[in-house]
Amino acid sequence: MNMKRLTLVFLLSCSSLSLFAQNLYVTTKGSVTFFSKTPLQDIQADNSKAAAILDADKNEIAMQMRIIDFQFPNKLMQEHFNENYLESEKYPTSVFKGKIKEQNNLTAAGTYLVHVDGTLTIHGVTQRVEVPGTIVSDGKQLKLDFKFPVKLQDYKVDIPTIVFAKISETVEVTGSMVLVKK
Repeated sequence: MNMKRLTLVFLLSCSSLSLFAQNLYVTTKGSVTFFSKTPLQDIQADNSKAAAILDADKNEIAMQMRIIDFQFPNKLMQEHFNENYLESEKYPTSVFKGKIKEQNNLTAAGTYLVHVDGTLTIHGVTQRVEVPGTIVSDGKQLKLDFKFPVKLQDYKVDIPTIVFAKISETVEVTGSMVLVKK
């Protein structure tokens, strides 16, 4: 399934987010990075194809990305990530759905510190998470930035003992995206 079709299916499947909302913001080019730091090796991968939709009237947000879209500096590392750890053929996407806890008027220009309470699905496992972030609004678009830790064990991502010292048990997930009003 190509990215545009996947994005359309994703947007339509966000049943709690109304596509007829007055203040709906979307992107298909969000950037999400994960970083693993250990004494032996730092690992970073970037995905610049994350789709997101934010309903400013309901303070709800949903994001989805294909796991295979993460790019590594080393192709062998990328292959191991997709085949051995995240099993991207079996679990092709990661999804986050949540509600912004603070009651801000995101349609008004300003900078808003937010906390989103929601669920994150990785590797076929869904966990509750709270994600802190910042939203900068100019009324027509929202710039969203966030950073939070993900414990691989919580999502049943197994790290073989032979590479355990090279991959952190907790990875840092960072995101930055601009959502445009529809």
